[in-house]
This record gives sequence, structure tokens and C-alpha cells, in this order.
Amino acid sequence: MTKYVICPDVAFRLAHDEAVIREDHQLLAPALLRSQLLALLYQAVRRGEMTRKDARLRLDYVRGLRIRLLGDRVLQNVAWQVADQLGWPDTLDAEYVALAKLHADALVTLDPRLADAVQDLVTVAPIEALSLPGSDVGDNDPGQAQVAPRGDGRGMEA
Repeated sequence: MTKYVICPDVAFRLAHDEAVIREDHQLLAPALLRSQLLALLYQAVRRGEMTRKDARLRLDYVRGLRIRLLGDRVLQNVAWQVADQLGWPDTLDAEYVALAKLHADALVTLDPRLADAVQDLVTVAPIEALSLPGSDVGDNDPGQAQVAPRGDGRGMEA
């Protein structure tokens, strides 16, 4: 089983595309993913880029994915070290990198600056690595893919 840490931009895109995640993949994220995704959706609604209904549907989609959420002391310590090493002003992105270092095979982000900054610390994988062939992750038409949340319906787990 391949383990991927997904950043909030990736969770947002997966929900937009209603991507079908491969069964042989496990998704991980820091516990702060919930709040960051909620903020991204709220901001998109405020900017008029989507309706509240669409935001709720996307949030429900991500809640339906089986994402292992972590936020323990060791993760926080490693995130501090990563942020310090890279000279970052905070530890938010560093938590995703730390989790990839500690528990995953790769980090998935849509942010090219983040990917470039951490390429010597962790493996960075494209979003297409997460989905089944033909599920059109990254396509601009969200109606092309099928919704297939993994697991037993409990969704994100802390």
C-alpha cells in the first residue's frame, strides 16, 4: 500500500473532480487539513467562485474519503525542524512535509513552490498518482469522474 500525504489544495481538487482514489493507496494529512480545507471552501464562496451548496458537497466528499489525520507531538517537533531548516515563517506547510517524512511514501501538492522547496526532503508525487486511470483528476469538468469514497463511510479519522 502506497501512503500519500495530501495538502489542502489537493483535497480541494479531489473534491472538485470527484476523483476515484485507488484502493491500494492510503491518504494521510495533518489534523489541520480539516480547518484549512474549510477555509479554502469558505473563501471560494466569498469570492463567488462556488455556491454554499457546492462547498458543502465538496466538504462532504472529502469527509467521505478515508484520510488518516495525525497531529501528535513527534509530528509537531519534526514540523518545527522542517520550518526552521527551510526558513519558513510558520509551520503550516511543514506539518505536511513532516508527516511525509515520518509516515508516507510521498507528498502530493499542487503548489509548485512548495514542491520545489521540499524536493530534497521528501518525494513529491503528482495528483494523478492518487486516482484510477480515467478518473480525470485535474480535468476542469467535475462531472467526468465518479464519486467513490473509500473505506466504511466513516471518512476522515483522527
